[in-house]
Amino acid sequence: MSTTYLLVICLISVEPLVILDILLSSSNSKHSYQGKIHTMASPNKDFCILCKEDNVTNDAVTWCTECEVFLCVDCEKYHNRSRVSKDHKTISTENYHELPSFIKETSNLCTVHDRKFELYCSFHACACCVHCVTDQHQTCQTIKQFSEILKQVKSSAAVPLLEKDLNDLKENIDKIVEYLRNRISTNTKQKTEVIQTIQSMRQSIDNNLNQLEQQLLQDLEIQHSKLKSEMETLLHEVDKRAIKIRKLQNEFSNMTKNATELQTYVGLKEIEKMTTIEANYIEDLKRGSDLNERNLLVITSPILASILHDVKSFGEITVDTRPCNVKANTRRKDQAQYLIPVPTIDQIKPSFSKILSVPTGKRFRFVDCCILPNGNIIALGIADDKGHSYNLEVLTNDGTFIQIVSFQEEPDSVCFVKNGTVAVSFYKSCAMALVDIDQRKVIRNFKFSHPCGDVSSDGQVMVIAKPTTQNVIVMNLQDYSKKKLRGINLHNISLVMGNIYGTNVINNTVSCYKLSGEMLWTFELKDLEAPLGIALDKNGFIFVACRESNKIVVVSPDGISNRTILNHDNGIEAPSTVEIDMKSGIMLVTSRAAGKDALLFKL
Repeated sequence: MSTTYLLVICLISVEPLVILDILLSSSNSKHSYQGKIHTMASPNKDFCILCKEDNVTNDAVTWCTECEVFLCVDCEKYHNRSRVSKDHKTISTENYHELPSFIKETSNLCTVHDRKFELYCSFHACACCVHCVTDQHQTCQTIKQFSEILKQVKSSAAVPLLEKDLNDLKENIDKIVEYLRNRISTNTKQKTEVIQTIQSMRQSIDNNLNQLEQQLLQDLEIQHSKLKSEMETLLHEVDKRAIKIRKLQNEFSNMTKNATELQTYVGLKEIEKMTTIEANYIEDLKRGSDLNERNLLVITSPILASILHDVKSFGEITVDTRPCNVKANTRRKDQAQYLIPVPTIDQIKPSFSKILSVPTGKRFRFVDCCILPNGNIIALGIADDKGHSYNLEVLTNDGTFIQIVSFQEEPDSVCFVKNGTVAVSFYKSCAMALVDIDQRKVIRNFKFSHPCGDVSSDGQVMVIAKPTTQNVIVMNLQDYSKKKLRGINLHNISLVMGNIYGTNVINNTVSCYKLSGEMLWTFELKDLEAPLGIALDKNGFIFVACRESNKIVVVSPDGISNRTILNHDNGIEAPSTVEIDMKSGIMLVTSRAAGKDALLFKL
């Protein structure tokens, strides 16, 4: 039994108002009160928590959002008069049950220490009790009063903004529903049209084949008639000669039986002459072509014959996929930060942290750098300690050397990909490599037709700047397929939250594009020269290293305004790269100029 319930049992005879004061002054844990709610409240009825402690079941009429208890009419009166709870907000039980479940489950007590949330850590974006600060947030410098964060919540811009977001979301969903229904109707019509097309094609083929068949049958009839006529004419002639020969046979037989010797002698001469004539006729027939065997054949068109073995289908049904034309309301990028005050561009003031020097004994010239998720730093550059070598060095944020990967050619850019893998581009050799920094070796190479500039990745895709051709290559890291975004002329590039941010050193511009290649905005950095390195912080502000101006400038997320935040007075000399760790707020600035150390700042 908890202390709270012991107090209630011991003070049953005391005035309810006093009991309530003691309860509210003690550690009124959510587990002590709300844990009892479900055992005392039926699905359709809520009972007063305090009365229940007196073994009395009174219907609850209100819910105290601070105490997290149900109250009956009488206890509500005492609750409203108590010095501890008179300022607490109460709502009716009906309104309480209309709240979403995740709201009901929200407690103002720390689940670890069972103490009320009083403080807020902006760095970790979490509410804290006093014990949390002692246990986990001793080094955090952004602790604020939780009440200061909460007091303006409902009257802040977050409420109308979220309401607008919900309305936009509903409108977008309605548009998509209407779009999908229209597409279903359209596809049904398309199916009917396709069926008609297939049947029309079949009918056309049938009609054409019927016509070709009739033509061929007509040709057959003509050839057969001609052949039959010639054969019948020849047969008629041969029949006449056959009759004549039979007549000669009869005459020869009568002659040999009844004729005299003289008559026989003369008859033989005459019959022999006629026999010779008929024999010559037969020989002429054999030597000629009249007796040649003539057969009727048909040679079908090879194109038609190919239908039987070459044509495997009547056609092919395909789905032509095109981009959706539904114009949805744009979602804001800061939707997860309603309760966290987002600094204005004028409030961004980096503080110097330390100088990052590559370990002594090495003359190292930075080419590029990146910050790993564990806080370690990748330094890509040229070392002159033992001749001319091109190295990728892994360092801690205080400059302690961890390991090195060497290359045969000069690298141009580096970015973190995922799982201990980084990408390195090689401008002159038109190549890009994936490097496993744990195994210290190249695990995959890619060749391109033009020089490869800056690279950036979100772990799913990689973007590669191709300034010589004014293109950006988008590579899918699942299957390494590539897509070219034409007409995007960027020298340095950063891929954040599905958008491509980049600088153009010639035009002095900073631009933002969708991953599809659609431009969102372009901002000209007036009075600044040679914008190179680019990085974003957790609030969407864009940081740009301006080499010739010796400045670091910040551009607003909407690309409308900018401000110089670091210059020569802060040690900025010919900056070429700026990198930001969104988690810790550490900003790293390096220069490609020889002999320049890297600088670390805290945002």
